[in-house]
Amino acid sequence: MGEGTRRRRDPEARRLEIVTAAAELIIEIGVDALTHRKVAARAEVPLGATTQYFATLDDLREAAIDALAAEIGARIDETRRAVVVEGVTPEGLARLVHKALTDARAIRADRAVVTAAVHDPRVRQFARLWSDEIVGFIAPVHGVDRARAAAVFIDGVLWHAQIHDEPLDEELIRDALAGILTPRQASSTASPAAASA
Repeated sequence: MGEGTRRRRDPEARRLEIVTAAAELIIEIGVDALTHRKVAARAEVPLGATTQYFATLDDLREAAIDALAAEIGARIDETRRAVVVEGVTPEGLARLVHKALTDARAIRADRAVVTAAVHDPRVRQFARLWSDEIVGFIAPVHGVDRARAAAVFIDGVLWHAQIHDEPLDEELIRDALAGILTPRQASSTASPAAASA
């Protein structure tokens, strides 16, 4: 009785339960498979409750994508702070990327937003924010072109984690980032001392 009473008296809590259920389903089954019925079942609310708060499926999808976007925004802020601690080096970036690979739900949420962005220009604009932020972390130290290449590589590492059982090793990520971020020597005859300078 207490739960039902709380839900009746707190419409915002019920709306949040519906949005959270929709966001979880988007992560699990994709945005295109979302239905009012599936969301109602996941949120354990009557079907009519989902349409009471969200007149159309598009409204519900948008609210769920917004919730996932907020999660990603919070992770961007956390990453921004971590970059200051770890440093914008191949080693520091590899540590951060490898750590991110341990959060399977976060990876699926990122991919759900990116997948939705393919069809939705508004979501696409937000989805670009993550790559733009990565470029923003790296560019002041390594230049814009190398930062863009590193961002593409990091995106690829995250996609790789979606379809493989084991994430890439931190050392492999570090070495690849070193290859992307380290300027090539002017000549192959440069001495080891000059190369390390």
